[in-house]
Amino acid sequence: MLDHCSISVKDYCQSLTFYDQTLEILGYERIVTIDIPEEQVKGAAYGKERKPCFWIGPMGQEDEEIGRARGFHIAFLAPHVQAVQEWYVKCLELGGVDNGAPGPRVHYHPGYYGAFIIDPNGWRIEAAIHHYDALKNT
Repeated sequence: MLDHCSISVKDYCQSLTFYDQTLEILGYERIVTIDIPEEQVKGAAYGKERKPCFWIGPMGQEDEEIGRARGFHIAFLAPHVQAVQEWYVKCLELGGVDNGAPGPRVHYHPGYYGAFIIDPNGWRIEAAIHHYDALKNT
């Protein structure tokens, strides 16, 4: 349904480190890096198979708040349960804040397994896997 999304970040270099290392655990990589100083354009995009889906950058107006959209969060699909757990630990190591430890979330739907973090910019992010019940014995 969605092609891509982008978020503004407070500290671009810190955010590059955070997302480079945490998204790699989930199987994503930085695909695009843009830095055009004369046009004040800077950003990075993450995805798989050369398709950028998640963008970060120091965009927007100086007086706009970052990471404060009520109820908004971004969920990244994880390849397996262990990746969700490793992602959560790495996020905490890199300055993320716990917003829900890894575990089943059967109230979302049977087989849902996820972990929730508030990134260093205040954005709520998640790593999730579906069909956990089918995978937990593998």
